[in-house]
Amino acid sequence: MVRSVCCPFCRRIEAVDGDGTAACVPDAFPSAPGHRLVVPVRHVARVQDLGQEEWADLFELVRDVGAEVGSAQDVDGVNIGINDGQAAGQTIDHLHVHVIPRRFGDVPDPRGGVRWVIPETARYWEAN
Repeated sequence: MVRSVCCPFCRRIEAVDGDGTAACVPDAFPSAPGHRLVVPVRHVARVQDLGQEEWADLFELVRDVGAEVGSAQDVDGVNIGINDGQAAGQTIDHLHVHVIPRRFGDVPDPRGGVRWVIPETARYWEAN
């Protein structure tokens, strides 16, 4: 398995049990309590670098982690997102999927969700 010794995700994956192609780790700088990252075990930077089996395994684990995170008693929803490339906000050069539990009241108005990456277009419901 190809890993990078300088990649913080590759170092964290070493501590995860299992022999699959994807792993789940807690986010080191969580946006909300319970924020998790699902990462391919092989060091790849972008979505298009995944093989078909890795893609399937990654998103099967995203589904499972999302269900687990979303089933917590105090969780009302889940955001799932990828920052794919530097222009999209990716800061660590190892593909990772954010699974972020959401709770009513954690922000004043959650409408638009991930659309807030470009604030000027987030309030689409106010257009016209």
